[in-house]
Parts: sequence; C-alpha cells; structure tokens
Amino acid sequence: MGSAGLARLHGLFAVYKPPGLKWKHLRDTVELQLLKGLNAGKPLAPEQRVRFLLGPMENSEKKELTLTATSVPTLVNHPLVLGVGRGRRLLTDMYDAHLTKDYTVRGLLGKATDDFCEDGRLVEKTTYDHVTREKLDRILAMIQGSHQKALVMYSNLDLKTQEAYEMAVRGLIRPMNKSPMLITGIRCLHFAPPEFLLEVQCMHETQKQLRKLVHEIGLELKTTSVCSQVRRIRDGFFTLDDALLRTQWDLHSIQDAIQSAALRVAAELEKNLRLGWGIHQHPSPGQPWDSAGPSSAWELESNMKH
Repeated sequence: MGSAGLARLHGLFAVYKPPGLKWKHLRDTVELQLLKGLNAGKPLAPEQRVRFLLGPMENSEKKELTLTATSVPTLVNHPLVLGVGRGRRLLTDMYDAHLTKDYTVRGLLGKATDDFCEDGRLVEKTTYDHVTREKLDRILAMIQGSHQKALVMYSNLDLKTQEAYEMAVRGLIRPMNKSPMLITGIRCLHFAPPEFLLEVQCMHETQKQLRKLVHEIGLELKTTSVCSQVRRIRDGFFTLDDALLRTQWDLHSIQDAIQSAALRVAAELEKNLRLGWGIHQHPSPGQPWDSAGPSSAWELESNMKH
C-alpha cells in the first residue's frame, strides 16, 4: 500500500460493539482486518540511503581497507519498525477533553440482585404498583439538580463572573480533571411497568455505576429495580451514525470513516482546548479532585477511582 493509503489511517473512528462481545475481542478483530487489508496491498519500496561501508581496497595486495559509498535500504520502513497512525494522540486528546457520553439505560422494577444486573443473584422481590411516571420523573429531576450543583463544584468556577455564567447557560461547564461520575442530564424515554427506559448524559462514569443508579432509583421509589441493558449512543463527538457495523470492519471502510470524521474531530478538539485554556481550574482547599461525597440516588459515588 502506498504512502497515501497509510496517511488515511491517521485519525479516529468509531465502531459498533454488538451486545455480549468483549471490547478486547472487538479490538483484536478490527486490528486483524486492518492488517489483512494492509498486507493485501503492494508493499512500499524500501527507501534507500547512502552509507560509507568499510571494505578491502580493490586490486590491493596489501589488503588495505577503504570507505566506499554504497546505497542500502533504510530500516525505518522495516515491517517490525513501522508504526501506522497518529490517531492514538488524538484519542488521548479526546479523553483529556472530558467530553460527556449519552446512554440509554433500561430498568426493570420489582426485584434486586447482588450486582444490579437482571441476571444477577436474586436478593429481593418487591411490589411496584404504586410507582407512577410522575414519581419517576420527580426522582430524576432531583438527581439532575443535585448533579448540576456537583458539576459546578468540581468545575471550581465562580459563577459570579460573566464568563462562567455564560458558559453555564450554554451548558459548557464541566470539570477538566478527575471527578466522580457526574450526570449532566437524565430523563425517562419510556415507562411501562415493570419496564422503564432512561436517557442519561454523563461523564467519568462506569457501567457498574449506571447499573447502580437504576438500583438506587428503585429504592427512592420505595421498591427495587435492576438494570437490564446499558447502551452507549454517543461518545463525545461520535454518535451511533458514525459507528461501523461488523460488516464494515475492513481497511477501506475504516479509512473512509477516519476521513469523514477528521474535520469534525479537529474542530471539536480545538474548541475544547480553548475551553480548557479559558478556565483555570484547581482543587479548592479541602476538596481534592479524587474525593467524593456520600452515595445515594442523587448524590455522588464515594471513593471513586479512575
């Protein structure tokens, strides 16, 4: 494959992970497909460089040595040396921007398990006839309100300043350092007891924390609930529309996806870099970044580690 083809692999792309497929297997599969595509192309001709090699002098009876200018292949293009893709640096920049993610989280009322999952070991069964959509919406509003306050606290901004106030109105406030899971938005998309479906916008989360959130929502509703599905629908500036399906995990589809997202990735990272420069954040006295408050349905997780 020519240098132009390799250049098209510098960047970021998203893939759709089918349910039940472990991320490591997905990554290995994508890497294998990339290698197959690269190896199927015509290899690059090795670059040549001039080296002065020490050798015997021709037609010399005294076996004298001399330096001779010789063209030899450079080893920087050797298959064991060549590395493809500057997108790894972009991926680090993306995570350092502390962008939010969107999830749909499906819950099931009436039972509790040891790991907050539907297929976990059953701990308790309860009734849920008293739960209404209005009660659920009220709990979700309390959760969002509490996390909005925490968002300001961990962003360590003075909302009395005009700049911070305008950022708050535009929804741009977020911590640029470690913090517990923060929910920037949560709402109910569907309610048909015992099932309900939530849309959660958050940052610094884990899937276990999202499952536990469903469990704690059940407790606040005076019942129990388990999580039956967690699905990420947006990761920063990538959405489901950007995600490559399993049938698209090949070299040319990945190259096209990288090129399609390149301008958007660059623009978003530049915007977030300016945001990071514009806010001088630092831990407030007595409040280190890795500290956390009490754990409840609308308060922050304690002792979170990232």
